[in-house]
Amino acid sequence: MGNLLDLSARIIDSGVVDEPVMRINNELSEVADGLAIVESFSNVVLLATDDGLVAFDASGVRTGAAVVDAIQSWTPSPVSRLVYTHGHADHVGGSAAFAGAWGAPDVIGHENVNRRLDRYHATNNWNLLINARQFGGIASDFNLSIGAEGESFLPPGTLRTDVEFRDRHDLIVGGETIELHHAKGETDDHLWAWLPGRRTAMVGDFLIWNFPNAGNPQKVQRYPLEWAAALRAMVAKQPDLLMPAHGLPIAGQSRIAEVLTTIAGTLEQLVADVLAMMNAGATLDEIIHTVQVPAETLAKPYLRPLYDEPEFVIHNVWRQFGGWWDGAASRLKPARDAEVGAAVAELAGGAYTLVDRAQAEAQAGNLRLACHLIDFAGWAEPNDPEVHAARADIYRQRRSAETSLMSKGVFAAAARESERALEVNSPG
Repeated sequence: MGNLLDLSARIIDSGVVDEPVMRINNELSEVADGLAIVESFSNVVLLATDDGLVAFDASGVRTGAAVVDAIQSWTPSPVSRLVYTHGHADHVGGSAAFAGAWGAPDVIGHENVNRRLDRYHATNNWNLLINARQFGGIASDFNLSIGAEGESFLPPGTLRTDVEFRDRHDLIVGGETIELHHAKGETDDHLWAWLPGRRTAMVGDFLIWNFPNAGNPQKVQRYPLEWAAALRAMVAKQPDLLMPAHGLPIAGQSRIAEVLTTIAGTLEQLVADVLAMMNAGATLDEIIHTVQVPAETLAKPYLRPLYDEPEFVIHNVWRQFGGWWDGAASRLKPARDAEVGAAVAELAGGAYTLVDRAQAEAQAGNLRLACHLIDFAGWAEPNDPEVHAARADIYRQRRSAETSLMSKGVFAAAARESERALEVNSPG
């Protein structure tokens, strides 16, 4: 299994991603004696001890059974402890399959994990909606009454934590010492694990082989500065091996330090640039169109903006330090979108004038402005098939022009909304 480590080393050292770094094959590879990883939608890392296996995360509900099969092909030992790096559904949703295979293990996690699971129950339909939109779906793709009565965002049978801690928790399992360190980052319930005897760090989503997911536009607060601090704390341990929950494992102290330090510095500089402009009295509009991460940084194999992106992180920094209002007085207590759209259409000479201008801007490559204009037209004429045909086309173009999955998903969802409206309102 040296080839996984060889692959990550080659990609990092060369800066060229010529093979996938996210390999959802549910295959197990042993990276060191008694240490393995199952590559899945969310990886599962395994530590073999004299007192059973310690699993770090359980992957999601759709992959949990396949992960269990992979583990059982490696060793007959049961999973006796399950450590949640955090409570996202793709990390905990496979836990029912673990319980089905070996009985419920001791589940260990930060004290906020169970609170997160409770919040998922309280906001079940909301989470179904935003996840559908994030991957290009829309509300009418599923029946909300079914969601309320049966469909569950958090998979049924998901195990809750038995052992909780606040800042740090140390345990010894079958002679293996494991340090669990809480740190905010993508979530407020995140941890990373340090195995001092193996000089190995289990880092969950602190490394995702993409630009850090510190700005997701539909999710709760992320913590980029705290994320950076956690990465620097990992570097201080001088790990020889790093095991992430998404992407390839990495070997070598200097290589690991380079990756983690670069990510930390990128987040710190982004926050510093935003705060400098906030302190100078800039609006959010000014900041998001001024602050940028250098293109050469975003080209690094582990910082490509293919899931989240810096512009979204800027919004999260603003929200964390400045609140939800963007600084434009009219948007403190705004009029209804439909009312604004109707007024703008009237001033422009009708919704079709807005459509024409939106199409011209899209043709010229100014898709940001085109989307504003076509939304005004859609709000002014919500049942007009021609308006929705143009809107769907513009948002399909916008999706194609974007790099991050989050942008692509939201813009695809907007196109599908208009395509659905077109189906409903077209004659015949």
